[in-house]
Amino acid sequence: MKVRISNKKIRELLDIETPKFSKYISPLTNLANQYAGGTRPKIVGQMTELIKEFVGKNILEWETWYLQQKPEAIKTATEMILNKLNNFRNTLNKIDQSVVEEWVRDLVIVKTFIGLRLQEATLKIGADIKKTSYRLSNPKEEAKGIDGYIGNIPVSLKPDTYKSMKTLPEKITAKIIYYKKIDGGVELDYGNILIRRGKK
Repeated sequence: MKVRISNKKIRELLDIETPKFSKYISPLTNLANQYAGGTRPKIVGQMTELIKEFVGKNILEWETWYLQQKPEAIKTATEMILNKLNNFRNTLNKIDQSVVEEWVRDLVIVKTFIGLRLQEATLKIGADIKKTSYRLSNPKEEAKGIDGYIGNIPVSLKPDTYKSMKTLPEKITAKIIYYKKIDGGVELDYGNILIRRGKK
């Protein structure tokens, strides 16, 4: 039997207060932290290791113990994140209709086109490797998560980060070709379509 439990419920069970933030504060602060790196191990410590060393029972004991180990961590992380939020604030003041319109055009027109061409280029390279033909999928096949075919193999093109996603909303039966953006282009992993059953 599997039981799902939300972070909110865990807080309730452990009698830990949930902060009440205004809308957008959490996602914006989280985004700023991603850029700033305020809660990386070198700043706040390796949390998985620290929690193993902790022998107390409740949240207050944990806070006291943690701050004894890392007395400057919260302050340092806060300053790093706040600095990045200030950078955001300055940038927001420079964003007007023309900037947003240019961003939307790049996303809708340019990146959509590049994405489609990347799919075709990926299929073509895979077909050359397998010495076979290729084709893009039709709308019905796309709905099943298939981006195209290399020979008779249905394939789907996914970013490398897709491997680490714990909760995947879709079930893909196609062979996956992973791609990773690198300087000057992309790196394509054709390992899944080159594997032959019964052979190493």
